[in-house]
Amino acid sequence: METNQPTASTVVTAPPAAPGMFGTRIPSSVAFAVGVLLFLLPISEVRCGGTKLATKSGLDYAMAKDWKPATGGLLNKNDMTEKSMSPDKQETGNTQYFAIGAMALGLLGFLLCMGSNKTAGGGIVAGLLAAGSSIGLMFDEKNNFAQSLKSQAMDKAQEGADTFGLDKLGNTMNDMKPTLAFTPWFYVAVVAFLAAALFCYLRMRSSKT
Repeated sequence: METNQPTASTVVTAPPAAPGMFGTRIPSSVAFAVGVLLFLLPISEVRCGGTKLATKSGLDYAMAKDWKPATGGLLNKNDMTEKSMSPDKQETGNTQYFAIGAMALGLLGFLLCMGSNKTAGGGIVAGLLAAGSSIGLMFDEKNNFAQSLKSQAMDKAQEGADTFGLDKLGNTMNDMKPTLAFTPWFYVAVVAFLAAALFCYLRMRSSKT
């Protein structure tokens, strides 16, 4: 009589693969933090003939603060108050709300990224909206600046007043118009918010595999 019994086979289950870098909260949270912190730096500046006159940070926009004279520039604080770059003389539009929205959404996205993978979807939305608010700020401020120049041109024609203190630049530069430009910090912030949304998407996809 055969006494050997079949031996039950042991099934070894491999442990789940560890998520890659994009499956963690690190990339998206860092991208959101970078985007918000860059709004503390000057994101726009007014130039004339290659000379920087004034700068403004994202926080200045959010708090509806005045332009700051550029370091080593030709304008001082009194000039900023007397000339049409003061907030009571310049159209503010919706730039303050766009700035608040971008920073608040960036902070919200950061907090969502610190949670579980289920909150990564909210991070995608927050990142896209933060980038959209930043771009909205740029277009709105450019429109406000153009309207301000038109208003100043009319005032100059009627009263013979100088704009932005250009009398300090010399008579040969009086016909040059100041220009508004956004600094590289602004564009890096927008890219950071978009990258944060992408990292949140990659994190969600990684959690489903």
